[in-house]
Amino acid sequence: MTFLELAEKILRETKKPMAPNKIWEFAEINNYIDELGSGGKSPWKTLGAVLYVDVRDKIDSKFISIGRRPKNFYLKEYDEIIDKEKYELDDGEETLVPINKSNYKEKDLHAFLAHFAFYHLKAYTKTISHLKTKGKGYLEWLHPDMVGCYFSQEDWNDEVFELSSSIGNNVIKLFSFELKKELNLKKLRESFFQTVSNSSWAHESYLVAAEISKNEDFINELTRLSKAFGIGVIKLDIEDPFSSEIILTPKRREELDWDTINKLTMNQDFKNFLKRIITDLKIREIRKEKYEKILSDDELIKSINKKTKKI
Repeated sequence: MTFLELAEKILRETKKPMAPNKIWEFAEINNYIDELGSGGKSPWKTLGAVLYVDVRDKIDSKFISIGRRPKNFYLKEYDEIIDKEKYELDDGEETLVPINKSNYKEKDLHAFLAHFAFYHLKAYTKTISHLKTKGKGYLEWLHPDMVGCYFSQEDWNDEVFELSSSIGNNVIKLFSFELKKELNLKKLRESFFQTVSNSSWAHESYLVAAEISKNEDFINELTRLSKAFGIGVIKLDIEDPFSSEIILTPKRREELDWDTINKLTMNQDFKNFLKRIITDLKIREIRKEKYEKILSDDELIKSINKKTKKI
C-alpha cells in the first residue's frame, strides 16, 4: 500500500477532513501501518508532502485540501457533504507572528529551496559556499548558491537503470540554483545574468526568489529572458512552503558543460558534491544525510518566524 492509498482508505472510512498526523494516528490505532510499503523516521510528514503534491500537481487528484495550519485533506467525492466553514480558519492562525520581510536573509532561504527541490524536483541539494573557492580571477559569478541532483535509480527498475548506465544515457539530472531574496525590475538584469553565468552548465538552471515583483514590465522582461536563455524561475513561499512553485520552466539541456563543471571544482563544496554523487551511484544507495536536511513545512515556518520576531 502506498501513502496515497493509505490516505484514501482512511479518508473513505472517516468521511471528514483530516491533517496528515491525524491520518497517521488513525492508521496506527487501526493497525494499517503494516500494510504500508515504507515508513521512515517521520512518516506523517512524508504523508503530508505526498498529499499536498498530489492535490497541487494532479488535475485528477482524488483529494482536496482545506485550511492551512494545519492543512486538512478529504476525498473529492465527499465535497458536497463537508462543512467547509469549520476548517476555513487555520488552527492557531491568530497567534502567528506576521513575517517582517525586511528581517530574514538570503541564506535563510536555502532550507526552503532544499524542501522545494526534494518534493517537487525529487532532487537532493547542497549549498555551495563561495568562501571555499581556491583560485584567482573570474570568480565573482562563478559559483551557484545551491546545486542539486536527481537520481533516476529511485524511480527506475534495476534492469532499466543498469541498461541506461551501460549505454551512457543520463541516470542523473543536475540542477543549479541562484538564490535572491527579492527580484524586481531594478535588480533583474544583474540577477538574471549572474544566473546565466554560474548555472548554465547544468541540465536545468533556476533563478530563485521569495519576493517577486508583479510589475507588468518586469514580468514581461523576466519571461523574455527566461525563454531566451532557458533559465527557469522558482517563487518560494515562506509562509506556506508547499505553495512554492516554478513560475517559468527552464529549457532542459541534454549535454552538460564539462569545462565549466571542471572550473567549479575550484570550490571544495562543489567537488565534495560530485564525489558524493559518484559514491551514491557506485553503492546504489543515496545517503540522504550527506545532502541538505529536509525540514517539514512547520519547521520551516518556525525557523523564518524566529528571524522575523526581532523587529
